[in-house]
Amino acid sequence: MRTRATKRGLELTELGYGAAQLGNLYRETTPQEAVESIDTAWAGGVRYFDTAPHYGVGLSERRIGEELARRPRNEFVLSTKVGRLLVPSPETASERDGQGFDVPADPRRQWDFSRDGILRSVEDSLRRTGLDRFDILYLHDPDDFFEQASTEGVGALIELREQGVVSAVGAGMNHAAPLAELIRRADVDLVMCAGRFTLVDDEALRDLLPLALERGVGVVAAGVYNSGLLGRDRPAADATFDYGPAPAELIDRANRIADVCEAHGVTLPAAAIAYVLRHPAVTSVVVGARGRSQVQQNLDRYQTSVPDAVWTELVSAGLIQEIPS
Repeated sequence: MRTRATKRGLELTELGYGAAQLGNLYRETTPQEAVESIDTAWAGGVRYFDTAPHYGVGLSERRIGEELARRPRNEFVLSTKVGRLLVPSPETASERDGQGFDVPADPRRQWDFSRDGILRSVEDSLRRTGLDRFDILYLHDPDDFFEQASTEGVGALIELREQGVVSAVGAGMNHAAPLAELIRRADVDLVMCAGRFTLVDDEALRDLLPLALERGVGVVAAGVYNSGLLGRDRPAADATFDYGPAPAELIDRANRIADVCEAHGVTLPAAAIAYVLRHPAVTSVVVGARGRSQVQQNLDRYQTSVPDAVWTELVSAGLIQEIPS
């Protein structure tokens, strides 16, 4: 699999595995499915894996640590996130998690973007994964705590990078504008932008991607299927966008894009991956999956060659913007 490097030389595979499903996102992922997911991704050449304490209140980190521990540590890149500490909550242990993961509600998440909180978060994540280090640390969804996260929080991450504890630092968010602001404020290596650079959402093209390219900051694109709208050859009538019902105009736009793709023998999801990889600021595309078949499907989509004529027609029809070379 092809790789792309950050400005400090850390190489990420163009396709990364997002491990939210290993935390039982929406429903249980069986232990066998967890093993198959990592095994299939590895066999397909994926060497970049992303997790977070938030994903299943630690379950994703534990599972990915168990699977990656069987691989040579210098052969993969692993990122996790900071900003949500996991604290014991025995009083809610009989309940289910209320933030989208099918796990018990013990522990609970506690926001903390302070220096001490970030150092504790990293230490806790190392213990959960059982690994000796992370390659990338991201501030996780600091929207409501941006001032502290973009000063004290990112400062703590840069301190860890300077100490050699981690190779690259940045932030992961669902909005492009604050990521651009973070790039203006701090010497970050990577930002993970979820859902804002896709075939039907070009928010990141307006400011974030040009700025990242100018500053040499890599962009990891996540959510390229927009939570389901672009994940099938044809969007379903009840397709979701940003984890809610997709507006009718977006479903229509996705269908029009699919028309062009089908005319050239490619699928809508394959084009969704290829489109974001065309931008020179993009370092990797991270896609989540559960089990062997879903991971293999994403690998097949990544390997699909999309003719230039697809992009030419989509630009001419006003369905996408031209990507700078």
